[in-house]
Amino acid sequence: MQDLIRRYGAGLTGLICLIVAFWLVMLVIVPNITLFESSFRPYLPVTEIGGPKDVYSVNNYLKVFDGSIERSLFGITFQIPVHVLTFWLTIWYSVIVTLVCFAVAYPIAYYMAKIVNPRSLPTLMLLLFVPLWVSEVLRAFAWWIILALKGPLNSLLLFIGAIDKPVRWITDYDAVVIGLVYTYVLFMLFPLYNAISSLDTNQIEAAEDLGAPWWKIHWRIVLPHAKPGVASGAVMVFMLSAGSLLVPSILGSTTSQWFTQTIQQWMNDALDWNTASAYAFLLLFLCTAFVSLVMWIFRVKLSDIAK
Repeated sequence: MQDLIRRYGAGLTGLICLIVAFWLVMLVIVPNITLFESSFRPYLPVTEIGGPKDVYSVNNYLKVFDGSIERSLFGITFQIPVHVLTFWLTIWYSVIVTLVCFAVAYPIAYYMAKIVNPRSLPTLMLLLFVPLWVSEVLRAFAWWIILALKGPLNSLLLFIGAIDKPVRWITDYDAVVIGLVYTYVLFMLFPLYNAISSLDTNQIEAAEDLGAPWWKIHWRIVLPHAKPGVASGAVMVFMLSAGSLLVPSILGSTTSQWFTQTIQQWMNDALDWNTASAYAFLLLFLCTAFVSLVMWIFRVKLSDIAK
């Protein structure tokens, strides 16, 4: 605080602190407290709000176990609550999106950090930033057109003879994964680039001089150094994917359902904002617990991500 006052003066420092405090309190803390309080109250007509039926309970959270569907796994058929299945499928495909984003972003990040000509780096950065200038809705609709049965992708594959008949890309969760990877891959790329660019190139050259193969250089030198960037990118991509609504709504099929779509249905279709609040906090809490567990397994701390 003293460094800020010395650099910017007491007046400007106080104004910055007030703006940050307003943002945290009014736009983060108060809405979430209100949402959390509503999640324990029942959905009642306006005339009954505040009456004897308006009591706190966990019934809204228990609705996640209502309704069951048959699923088969390894030849065994069992019953599972619909919303529980939707949640775990959301987590599973968010993990897949995160892994694919890492596989795509890591080579690009390494190329940008250690191989590309520094004069070409600003141009490459600009080309990567261009998609972020376009609305997420437009990008999702663009992919819907590309992946359509008679869209450009199938037309190109038919033209070059790669396929014999059009492929239905928008089926199950396939198109959703493709759209989420395209939307959030840069959130994996830039943390990786920042981490790899801080690695001393002399370490890589020394390993090469000693005869280390390329894969061992990455496994033993680059990846351990880039672990904070990997963790930061993975956390952002996973949380953004699990909380995405636009991409699953536009690119989803009749056999796919994202957990955020379930929350939206409770809020807009059933007009039950209380249950929607409970589901939103379930998603937030369980995703946070899942991320914390993975960070503990890989021995990554929040201080590493902050760096």
